[in-house]
Amino acid sequence: MRGQNFLKLATLTQFKLTCQHTQKHSYIDVYMKLKQDSYLDSIESIHNSIELKPIIALKNRIVASAEGCIPISDVSKKGLQLDIPIKVARFLRLYPSVFEEFSGPKYNLPWFRLTPEAVVLNDEEQAVYRDCKDELQERLKRLILMSVENKLPLKIIQGMLWYLGLPDDYLHDLDGSFKLVEMGDGLKGLSVVQTEKDEKIWSVIQRNALRSGVYIGGQMEAISIPLFPSKGLRLKTKILDWLDRFQKLPYVSPYEEALNLYPGSDLAEKRVVGMLHELLSLFVEHSAERKKLLCLRKYLGLPQKVHKVFERHPHVFHLSLRNKTCTAILKEAYYDKTSIEAHPLAKVRKKYINLVKESKVILKNRRMQNHSFCYNEGNFKFNLDEDDTHNARSEISS
Repeated sequence: MRGQNFLKLATLTQFKLTCQHTQKHSYIDVYMKLKQDSYLDSIESIHNSIELKPIIALKNRIVASAEGCIPISDVSKKGLQLDIPIKVARFLRLYPSVFEEFSGPKYNLPWFRLTPEAVVLNDEEQAVYRDCKDELQERLKRLILMSVENKLPLKIIQGMLWYLGLPDDYLHDLDGSFKLVEMGDGLKGLSVVQTEKDEKIWSVIQRNALRSGVYIGGQMEAISIPLFPSKGLRLKTKILDWLDRFQKLPYVSPYEEALNLYPGSDLAEKRVVGMLHELLSLFVEHSAERKKLLCLRKYLGLPQKVHKVFERHPHVFHLSLRNKTCTAILKEAYYDKTSIEAHPLAKVRKKYINLVKESKVILKNRRMQNHSFCYNEGNFKFNLDEDDTHNARSEISS
């Protein structure tokens, strides 16, 4: 009985110690003006990723076909599904460096296949999926383990495949640590099976702190979140004072339960910042459209106004407004490239972007050739008219 009372007392004491941090909320409604960052706003691999996504989706359709080519009828009505805002045929013709149009063996329709350069890149991409399968599955595992119940609906994971750098058929090749589960309301999900032999999962922030010797791995131990101020961004004194206190708060890993954290407290907010930091560190470009992350809110236990966290922490995240959308970028990944491992698919994505850029040159050359052809044809007709007029005059005079 005494042992049970002691255990209850110890648990209550731990809860009270936690609450000393969670009940404080000294920074609530301070407006943070968005600041441009010329470096982060100019990174092609981030901002061209939105354009590249539907191109890769169409490429995958062609590769999946038995003949290695498809008629336009196969994809003409799937523009919405593929995130293509215009007619699919017109979209395909915008990228002649990737897609080659020809008269197919069947039907009186345009057919499309990959250019030789695109075939080479696709082979390189598939090699990454094969050679780095364990690392890619580890990123998926970490995303699932950040969820409240250690499971995510398949439809949510499907929406994250592009950011995680997973192939469309990722379900067919998962190892035994993953398990398909029912999540209610007809939803199927994916969970991670954990055993006592599994090693503790450290976040990127924890690993870097352990490496630098400022963290020993204890619970409720303070770790400062890496900050990277943008040029010209000046914070008010009261925000700087709050930020100093915020950095001294305990760091709660996104892989640990946080049931005792009071919603809206500074400590709960620090955990949310740490979770978003970890989430972006898993992605190919360490960035994502902010609106695309909102579908994770319910399953990761994020607050209703999680989008505000990006605005309140401009030293951690940069919000870019290019491409008529809002992209959240993890600053540490680009200002300290040794702290976060590059995604194995990152190099291939950059090569795809460079290949796509060649389409503009091809289309420009085609326009110049057509213009030259029309100009020469016009001169030819003009010369014919002059000859006809000369002949007519000769006939009249004779």
